[in-house]
Amino acid sequence: MFIKSFKISNKLKYWLPISFISILLTSIYFVFFHTSSTLPTSATPNPLHGMWQADGNMIIENTTIDNSQTDENKQEKKYIKWFEFNVCYDALAKTAKLDIDSHVNGESVQYNWIELISYLACKYGNDFSKFKQKDLDTLVEKLKSGQTMAELTNNLKNYSYYFEAYDAILHEFIGEYKKEIIESTAKNIQSTQNTGNLKNTGNLEKAQNSELETAKETQFESTYGLKAFHPVAKNYAYSHYDDFGNSRSYGYKRLHFGNDLMGSIGTPIVAVESGIIEAVGWNQYGGWRIGIRSFDKKRYYYYAHLRKNHPYAEGIEEGKIVTAGDVIGYLGMTGYSTKENVNNINVPHLHFGLQLIFDEVQKEGPNQIWVDLYDLVDFLKKNRSEVYKSNAETKDYSRKYQIIDPIIPTTEIP
Repeated sequence: MFIKSFKISNKLKYWLPISFISILLTSIYFVFFHTSSTLPTSATPNPLHGMWQADGNMIIENTTIDNSQTDENKQEKKYIKWFEFNVCYDALAKTAKLDIDSHVNGESVQYNWIELISYLACKYGNDFSKFKQKDLDTLVEKLKSGQTMAELTNNLKNYSYYFEAYDAILHEFIGEYKKEIIESTAKNIQSTQNTGNLKNTGNLEKAQNSELETAKETQFESTYGLKAFHPVAKNYAYSHYDDFGNSRSYGYKRLHFGNDLMGSIGTPIVAVESGIIEAVGWNQYGGWRIGIRSFDKKRYYYYAHLRKNHPYAEGIEEGKIVTAGDVIGYLGMTGYSTKENVNNINVPHLHFGLQLIFDEVQKEGPNQIWVDLYDLVDFLKKNRSEVYKSNAETKDYSRKYQIIDPIIPTTEIP
């Protein structure tokens, strides 16, 4: 038994090195010859291709093209496939204030809140739960000292991606516009009363109405500030909690890609940003809804579950241009039905969603990006559109004060 065992050990000593060398040579052949023949020679290494970035919050599509394709198709197509909006209320409010104050006061250093947010996103890995005022103060001091944002971000490899994403969301929220100047109605009425020329209440009322119309005859002043509006009209109560990403089961199991603002049926809903109405009508999930596209095509605002029987404000139709702050519809509880004009939602509310579109294939196809708007909606409470009942018969409402938004084209859009 001892001799037999000894002979087997000698065989192993002989065959083991040969087997190891054979496996090694086979592996080398597969890696250097077989694999290389399946990769296009035009492909270049890209650490972002098919991978999450280090912060786990963004992915870039980088399509490599085979040499057999035409030169026209060899162009690499890059666009953001996924992004998570994480900026907290404090960071939004404080960077916005720096931006607006520096422009209004004509300061030597004028800040861009999107640049500030993108810089901080790099610092925090896009996790704004880490936001500290001292970090923003340090950045501001560096800019005041003469350093440029280009210099400060030169070595931040993810800065350009964060800027592209946050700019796509916030691009038209702050900027130049013109706002309507409304003189004091009380002052006008007092002036009328002091003339002593009015002998009866009827004439007084006519004069008051006339002077009010004159006062509202469109005088505008240029300004710089927040020109995006909260989706719920001023002086109307609502409640709001962060339900983005919660489960929904009607039709099929899915995630809730929006934020719900609970309120009373008939509450006027306004356009957050100026844009073109892209969708109007019934959707079995959202009920009566409106879809508004920004002029740069990167944002699609979705307002759903509007009021039964009278969901839309006067004049709302596909293709129409709306200005930020315009009344577009009325809060309701329609939806969850293939049949139109049905209230199947348990609680009256506005479903408010924002889709980012970096490539048109994302609009209805794969890689859709919907933004959690909870903190952004909270921030927009700073700017709510005041409305009044403009049609007693239809009970329609209109905005009280107009703005002129320079983003709106002066020529007709084809």
